[in-house]
Amino acid sequence: MKVIICGAGQVGWQIARHLANEKNDVTIIDNNADLVRRATDTLDVQGLAGFASYPNVLERAGAEDADMIIAATHSDEVNMITCQVAHSVFSVPRKIARLRAQGYLNAIYSDLFRRDHLPIDVVISPEREVAIAALRRLQTPAAFETEFFLGQKAQLIGIRISDDCPVAGTPLRELSDLFSTLRARVVGVRRSGELMVPKADDHVEVGDSCYVFAHVEDVARTLEAFGKHAPEQKRVVVVGGGNVGLAVAKNLEDQPGRVRCKVIERSRACAERAAEELEKTIVLHGDGLDASLLREANIENSDAVLAVTDDDKTNILAAVRSKALGCKMSICLINDPTLVPLLDALNIDAHINPRATTVSSILRHIRQGKVQGVYSVGDADAEVIEAVVLSTSNIAGKLINEIDFPAGVLVGAMRKDKEVIVPRGSTRIEEGDGLVLFSLSQNVQDVERLLQVTIDFF
Repeated sequence: MKVIICGAGQVGWQIARHLANEKNDVTIIDNNADLVRRATDTLDVQGLAGFASYPNVLERAGAEDADMIIAATHSDEVNMITCQVAHSVFSVPRKIARLRAQGYLNAIYSDLFRRDHLPIDVVISPEREVAIAALRRLQTPAAFETEFFLGQKAQLIGIRISDDCPVAGTPLRELSDLFSTLRARVVGVRRSGELMVPKADDHVEVGDSCYVFAHVEDVARTLEAFGKHAPEQKRVVVVGGGNVGLAVAKNLEDQPGRVRCKVIERSRACAERAAEELEKTIVLHGDGLDASLLREANIENSDAVLAVTDDDKTNILAAVRSKALGCKMSICLINDPTLVPLLDALNIDAHINPRATTVSSILRHIRQGKVQGVYSVGDADAEVIEAVVLSTSNIAGKLINEIDFPAGVLVGAMRKDKEVIVPRGSTRIEEGDGLVLFSLSQNVQDVERLLQVTIDFF
């Protein structure tokens, strides 16, 4: 598949890395020559410095025979015009655009992106994706990371192992005996900053961060098995009333259970806009770092604080101060992955990585064949790949313990005949089964080869 990626920032670079690793023909365009050089130096891609919306630039990038264009520059308008030019001039079959401004995303204007108007096949909204991720964190407060697979029936949850974890030090193979009816499996463990895929004789230790696949019906029991409790979030304070904070507050208003939400926004204009659009939510104008304003928001009796401003340091400090004032749980939005290792020391419970969220969303829309979903874990340390087993695959018809999976790969969940199960070594993989595999980034190519995903399946 020949793909042109417009925008060589973090999102564009990560998408290019994924597609290049799958041996696709990738060209990346950016008007910043340094970003293009970084991409071509580190990835097996071609690069072109220039404005992606210019027809002559797209022509030089090979748009005439491209299968797909992904417009992920920082400008919504450039992304839209790029898709228009790709369609009108070069007849590129599939066009994906990242759009931030909510004015373009209102459902009543959805006809704008029809093929005879502004031809964009898939619109990705980072703010909406991040808002969904934030709501998932609130729904599973004891987990620092969470994502759904296999038709929302299997859930990946990240759990930090604390002193009161009853299974710390227990070999993983014994957990099946201890919790025989629990549909859950540990697939990844981060220890001393290094992520690994555990073996059956390994165990989790206090201080570890582990990734567990669980059937959605067993998530609460899984958390309890690891010493975590899942209290309901009835009182939430959102610091930041921009697009993300506003979307979270609106969703909380629409939930069937009564959730009392308060929004703190520093910009008067944003605060007034939020107050106009929200019906049941109290909006406070002021600095989310102001202790007196946090107390006015009743932070000491709140179940969670969600800091989602556009400044990482403000989010971190707001989360820290809220916890210091008595808030039970803190979640913050972090764009800079180098800040993530600081969160444990600062007693911040969970974070949201908008880059990984956006990349995962774009990858889900790129895959139209047997690979049905990809989720980026951490700072691209690992990937979760959801796929359907092909009849021609080397693994079809084999027991799991007969398959030579790389050391950094583990099958976390499986769908057989519409039933989601936790696979064992004696489980047979058959054509049409759905698999969810946890793979360290260096082993992703091995997984693709096992699944025999080629250009014919896109």
